[in-house]
Amino acid sequence: MARKKAYHHGNLRQALIDAAFELIEERGVSALTLREVARRVGVTHAAPKRHFADRGALVAALAEQGFRGLAAHVEAVRSSRQPRDSAERLRALGVAYIEYAIAHPAHLRVMFSPEIVDKSRYPDLQRAADAVHDMLHGGIEQAQRDGLLSRGDPNALAFAAWSMVHGCATLLIDGQARQTPVRTLIDSAVKTLHEGLDARAPETVTRRAGRRARR
Repeated sequence: MARKKAYHHGNLRQALIDAAFELIEERGVSALTLREVARRVGVTHAAPKRHFADRGALVAALAEQGFRGLAAHVEAVRSSRQPRDSAERLRALGVAYIEYAIAHPAHLRVMFSPEIVDKSRYPDLQRAADAVHDMLHGGIEQAQRDGLLSRGDPNALAFAAWSMVHGCATLLIDGQARQTPVRTLIDSAVKTLHEGLDARAPETVTRRAGRRARR
């Protein structure tokens, strides 16, 4: 009879989460199973059930950790760079999002896994995701109040901003932009996004056209 593997970690739940992220980095989200995670940690295949009822619960825990890590990174970037105004704070959020995604690709992939689209099933995950959404939404609204971003539905603008930075992050993670330095690509993407939302953009375009006409 096979002898059960002994578990020597102090925190089984976190050990399972760490092993799950390693598995995703190596083989993708589709390869994630409770049995394989248990094998990597060195516990019986039933042990993860103490913390995760099923695969979906494990994915939700991974995504929650990802969203909390993203929120913490955004705050750290904001504090270190001390943005001068609300528009600059919003740009810093975009840069921080892409930086975090590149540093933690497994986190990004699991944060937006199709199987946890309905986050209401997992209250802790819902709160973590809402906190990140509120950062972006609040940043858009503040910049609008300050007259630094165009008027319009803040939800629609937040979705446009998220689409831009998430798309950029995904392309970089997938190695689709290898010929240009990553930092240059990040700065360019965020700058383009901001100019598209900038309330002063039409005026700036008019001034530039006028200067060209006078030449």
